Amino acid sequence: MPVQNNNDGGPWGDGSGSGGSEGGSGGGTGKGGGGNGGGPRNPWGDGPPRRPQGPRPSGNRDFDDIIKRGQEKLRSSFGGGGNGGGFGGSGGGGLEALGSKGALWGAIALVAAWLAFSSFYRVDAQERGVVMRFGSFVGVTEPGLHFKLPFPIDSVVLRKVEQINSIDIGATEGNAENLMITGDQNIITLAYAVRWKIRNPELFLFTLAAPEQTVREVGESAMRAEISKAALTDAIGPQRAQIAEQVRERMQETLDSYRSGIEVRGVDIKQADPPAAVDDAFKDVSAAQQDAQQYLNQSRAYAQQLLASAQGAAAAFDAVYEQYRLAPEVTRKRMYLETMESVLSKVDKTVIEPGNVQTYLPLPEVQRRAKPAETEAQ
Repeated sequence: MPVQNNNDGGPWGDGSGSGGSEGGSGGGTGKGGGGNGGGPRNPWGDGPPRRPQGPRPSGNRDFDDIIKRGQEKLRSSFGGGGNGGGFGGSGGGGLEALGSKGALWGAIALVAAWLAFSSFYRVDAQERGVVMRFGSFVGVTEPGLHFKLPFPIDSVVLRKVEQINSIDIGATEGNAENLMITGDQNIITLAYAVRWKIRNPELFLFTLAAPEQTVREVGESAMRAEISKAALTDAIGPQRAQIAEQVRERMQETLDSYRSGIEVRGVDIKQADPPAAVDDAFKDVSAAQQDAQQYLNQSRAYAQQLLASAQGAAAAFDAVYEQYRLAPEVTRKRMYLETMESVLSKVDKTVIEPGNVQTYLPLPEVQRRAKPAETEAQ
């Protein structure tokens, strides 16, 4: 069957309304013409009709307008103008440059603040600073303002080396740690305080895990050792100060052997009493001891008086002997007369003149008569 050649054009026809050649202007509006000049044509036609390109949705246009207006305001705020932007080039480039410069200056400020706050530290008058670098000891700094490498390279731990610390041991009545055994197998209740301070901050910080607990345990051990060598009367009486000093020395020796960096300043015994169950009996014993001491003091005073009197009499005899040695006869007569005067002055006597002696003389009657006469004469 012969091929029909109609005006609509075949698959490879020119498809133009006027049947123009390949070099035609393609102005026809035939069925197969696409108006694309001399370009190649689709042999199967133009295909299904496409949706016409209408205007964009109003929502997208509003969003784009908002972005453009915001960019223009930013450019005008930073001295920019037109489409070039305040920093040269487009507005987006200027904003990016502004943001990068602000972030850079912010980072520089943060680094400077970090260096300032972590590189300087101050040590007070009563403190010492222990400097550590990556956790390892570097040195000890004196009071004042000091510089160190920033954290976390260097770190400083401050310790108060001039502060006197006190730990009370056995302060609660009835506590088991109060009771101790003396050297004469008696029980005593003790309460005391230990005063200490930091001598070496390095040893104090790195040697002992619990310094205060160590001081407490060493103090209790030293006190028990000293009380076990003392009698009960000495522990509650005159030797309390001596026992406290011995406890301090023993504690210092033990803490030095531990390399603790602690100095024991003193031990104060606040309470040294017998247990409450036998307290009344011990009070009676104490009262008896005080009475005995009082009697001893009185006897010593009397002995001192007698001794002084005897020494005075001996000194007087020595003086008389010196005079007797120089003039024996005169001294002997004088001693006789003084002795007779001392003896006769204490007895009744009658002096009779020689040559007028009678066989009987009523001496008591004479004395009775003489006394009224003396009274009348007075």
